Amino acid sequence: MAGGNDPRDWMWSDALHMLAQADRLHRQMFRPQASMQGANWEPPVDMLETDSEVLILAALPGVDAEQVQASIENGVLVIAGVRVLPAELRTATIHRLELPQGRFERRVALPAGRYDKVRRTSVNGCLVISLTKAGPRRSRP
Repeated sequence: MAGGNDPRDWMWSDALHMLAQADRLHRQMFRPQASMQGANWEPPVDMLETDSEVLILAALPGVDAEQVQASIENGVLVIAGVRVLPAELRTATIHRLELPQGRFERRVALPAGRYDKVRRTSVNGCLVISLTKAGPRRSRP
C-alpha cells in the first residue's frame, strides 16, 4: 500500500487524537479545584526545548497575549487569563459556540533548570511563551 493509504497511518493518528482527548478530559475531571481559582477550562499546549530556551505554545485564539498572566511557581509554568466574547457578538444569535469562554488556567511542569525571562507573544492564534534558560551557555565546537 502507498504511505498515505496505509491503515497504520490513520490508526496511529486516531490513537494519538483519542489519547490527547482522554488526557484533556482527565485534567478537567481531576484537577485540584483549590489551585484553579475559579478557572473553568484549560487551553491545550505544546512544549518545545532548544539549547537556550523552552517554548510553550497555548491555543488561545482571540486572547490578547498582554492580558495573559504567565509565571513560574515551583518549577511549574502557570498560564491564566480570561476569554470573553467580543462586545459586537454578545447580541448575536448563537448557532454554535465551541471555543470555551471565561477564566482559564493551565499548569505545565517545566524541564529542570532555571529561567531568566518569561516573554509572551502571539502567533497565529497561539500564545507563545518563551523561557530563556539561565546560567552559562554551552559552547559548541
